[in-house]
Amino acid sequence: MGERLGLLGGTFDPPHVGHLFLAYTALEQLGLHRVLFIPARRQPLKAAVETAAPAHRLAMVRLLVGGDPRLGVDPVELERDGLSFSVDTVRTLRTAYPDAELTFLMGEDTAATLGQWREPAALAAMARLVVLTRGGERPVATPLPAGVQVERVAARRVDVSATEVRARVRAGLPLRGFVPDDVAGYITAHGLYRATNE
Repeated sequence: MGERLGLLGGTFDPPHVGHLFLAYTALEQLGLHRVLFIPARRQPLKAAVETAAPAHRLAMVRLLVGGDPRLGVDPVELERDGLSFSVDTVRTLRTAYPDAELTFLMGEDTAATLGQWREPAALAAMARLVVLTRGGERPVATPLPAGVQVERVAARRVDVSATEVRARVRAGLPLRGFVPDDVAGYITAHGLYRATNE
């Protein structure tokens, strides 16, 4: 059997400790060998939302994963122009890792939007779909598209969001405990999130 590879996509604007907890939960509870963080260039359902430049978000994700060999970063979506469709990403990664067992990881909020995704049944045919639910979080009562099944795995609840981190930066509050020190240093050094994203 090939490598069991988890795929964790997102805007990561900025990446924070909650993202790490999700990755570690997937590694431990699903028996994965590695989790790849995949920063999106522009998410179709958030296309109008302004984000930090892709190069900044990629650099911060690399700082987040550090030297942990169980974590990796794949810039596949940042290297493509236009919107980031998960089905295209998984097709590319299926070619890059032909022997791997792919597990596509998502949160409950993301699972609720599967009906709006491009080719969700094709995505489900290429990768195991796993929803990481945070303590006390109830599944959203949204019907899944035809041909799509998901598994749910309980993850530790970590009340940290990228929105809160950006608000703390604007308010001049410390980020310790919200993001790793390397990520906090990068945000400060590049003046991110002080007013508008760059």
